[in-house]
Amino acid sequence: MSNLETLKEGYQNFAEGNIEAVLSMWDEKIDWHACTGLPYIEGDGVFIGPQDVLANVLANIPEHFDDFSIEISDFIDGGDKIVMEGFYTGVYKSTRKRFKANATHTWTFKNGKPAVFFQAVDTALIINL
Repeated sequence: MSNLETLKEGYQNFAEGNIEAVLSMWDEKIDWHACTGLPYIEGDGVFIGPQDVLANVLANIPEHFDDFSIEISDFIDGGDKIVMEGFYTGVYKSTRKRFKANATHTWTFKNGKPAVFFQAVDTALIINL
């Protein structure tokens, strides 16, 4: 399976709510860089390992958002580095306002597994400033 196929499978698993499958695909020391403008990200937004990402990022999504999803527009396949272009959509629970915000994810693969994640998202639009 190519890195791009692995990544597409991961996004499909996320969309279906199969978080365990998503976590199992990642490098055991994945280096995750989340946008610090998101309401649940504390500190520098860097988390190491799938369980750290689960506890500090993924588990917080349903607490802060309803109907959260990722709409993928395109992938830019650079082999060991792949960029996802798309949007986050949903409702921010604090304001009850619906959002559609630009989002890009840059993934770096090591030995066939996602090892580094970098997120760029229009967080101001999400929290409706």
